[in-house]
Amino acid sequence: MDIFIGQGKRFLQRLSAYPQVYAVLGGLGYFLAGFCLSAASINHQFLPLTVGLICGSTGLPSLLAAVGGIWGYLVFWDALQPVAWCAVAMILSAVLGDKRVSRALPLLMPMVASFSVAALGVFSRFSGEAGPPVFIFLLRILLCGVTCGLFSRVLRERNPLYDWFACGFAVLALAQILPVPYLGLGYLAAGALVVRGAFPAAALAGLALDLAGITLLPMTAILCLAYLIRFLPKQPLWLGGVTVVCVCAMVMYVCGIWDITPVPGLFFGAMGGVYLPSQAPLSHRRGAIGLAQVRLELAAGVMGQTQQLLAEIPETPVDEDLLVQKAAETACNGCSYRKNCKDHRRIAQLPGALLHKPLHSIEELPIACKKSGRFLAQLHRSQEQLCSILADRERQKDYRAAVLQQYGFLSGYLQQLSDTLTQKADNIRDRYRAETKVYCNHPSAGNGDRCLRFLGTGGKYYVVLCDGMGTGVEAAMEAKTGGELLRKLLLAGYPAEHALGSLNSICALRDRAGILTVDMAELHLGTGAVTLYKWGAAPSYLIVDGKTDKLGTPTPPPGLSASGWQPPAKRVSLRNGERLVMVSDGVGEESAFRICREKAGAPDEILARCLLDCGTYQGDDDATVVCIRLKEG
Repeated sequence: MDIFIGQGKRFLQRLSAYPQVYAVLGGLGYFLAGFCLSAASINHQFLPLTVGLICGSTGLPSLLAAVGGIWGYLVFWDALQPVAWCAVAMILSAVLGDKRVSRALPLLMPMVASFSVAALGVFSRFSGEAGPPVFIFLLRILLCGVTCGLFSRVLRERNPLYDWFACGFAVLALAQILPVPYLGLGYLAAGALVVRGAFPAAALAGLALDLAGITLLPMTAILCLAYLIRFLPKQPLWLGGVTVVCVCAMVMYVCGIWDITPVPGLFFGAMGGVYLPSQAPLSHRRGAIGLAQVRLELAAGVMGQTQQLLAEIPETPVDEDLLVQKAAETACNGCSYRKNCKDHRRIAQLPGALLHKPLHSIEELPIACKKSGRFLAQLHRSQEQLCSILADRERQKDYRAAVLQQYGFLSGYLQQLSDTLTQKADNIRDRYRAETKVYCNHPSAGNGDRCLRFLGTGGKYYVVLCDGMGTGVEAAMEAKTGGELLRKLLLAGYPAEHALGSLNSICALRDRAGILTVDMAELHLGTGAVTLYKWGAAPSYLIVDGKTDKLGTPTPPPGLSASGWQPPAKRVSLRNGERLVMVSDGVGEESAFRICREKAGAPDEILARCLLDCGTYQGDDDATVVCIRLKEG
């Protein structure tokens, strides 16, 4: 049995390494989630769980969830009111999803979604449709807001409490789906949670089955009792399927209720749960490790609170009326007609909106005076001051965003470090080993291209190609500094996105925008998957079976803006002998693509030499070629 379990796990890992499979399964997952959540009911009344998923996600996932939800409500309920829920939720996700106002006000989306459900319910009642009982109406409003906030948190962060409640809602929805007799999806999910989930998740799954009203058996008691077998030492996982059947029979005998409909689903769910990845158990904080874990969590909380406090500092508005008033005072103080002028007070009271007009001539002034030219010149100076102030505000806003990101990265990193303190080390051997070859046209200390190759944490191998702007020693120092910073962050356990975001923030704070480009490949040695991060770097090329695919699109270099730090990521696979070729911008994009297609079957040395010769022919810029393969063993 253990051999088959291991083979199943390895098969799922190899399958997940394909990026196309990963993307398709992700989209299909959102569609099916929206479809299944629409089946949730209490007292045979439909619930807006799908609305929470739509509002909690953004972009294409939100659209797929909405389409699945509309189809599900029509299939399960044949009602138009929940279809209207999904349509309104899709509009709300497009308007408010992942916007600055939604991030600043986390409760805005749940409140608006709940209000829309309430408004549509009142409208349907006034239109003559038979409405649900009052407590169901209020329950729908409450569940819409709760699930919207819950699913948004589940999709953006890892928290055991949110995952437990999400499992409970999922079982509540799946309990109403019975594809074949005696095999309900709710029972399958509950059985899997008994074997692989945490105890609160199993208890909430039992509560969901009781609320769904699909059986008279006390499912909460059955799942909690069946979970106790996991506390026995060294028990095989497949024993959970036998245990849940025995517990069901015992509860039937005690309660005098003979209902075998939950038994097949719980049994096959528990047996299938053996193939699911295990979750790290909640740690018992004891001794020095527990104290260090508590301190790390406190530090992470302080960092997160500091980030929130800094984000809540209001922006001081620019007093444009004062700038106009100072311009008027300066112009009037040196005017020889000031004593007899009756308009100098009116001039000082002009609105600040005047500074936003072109003001090319004195005829554009809203008031005339004998020295209009002096006043116009002072207004031009005030306009220049306003432009300088606004530009300075934008720079300060960018610097502030960079600092906020650093606090956020540190908070997430400390929390992740705290979670991994008590986890057991994974001694599984890596399935692949990385083979990288680097070729340069100027292999000297003044080369502006720097390639770093190193083994990170968690079975990850990194290849980082940094290209400093220009050539010479200064470009080489910038590339070396940026590459070393990334290497230290990744070795410390920083996620790749956070490490690149930190580099971007530092470039923005130093006013060194565009000083270097970053091309990074994150190789997962356990699955053969590779994630490419390109930030201003030239495209890479994937060569397989004599065919060449270009990877990556032109993007601006890091440091231009701290608010838009996220680099695009591309997932590929190297597990079947593919070759990944990374090049710096010293090699022309069109020429590199052509050469990679023509020399797709050539050895690495010949391919790299052709690419470097092409770069030398086009100019004196530094050129670097990196060939990456994965070998088993």
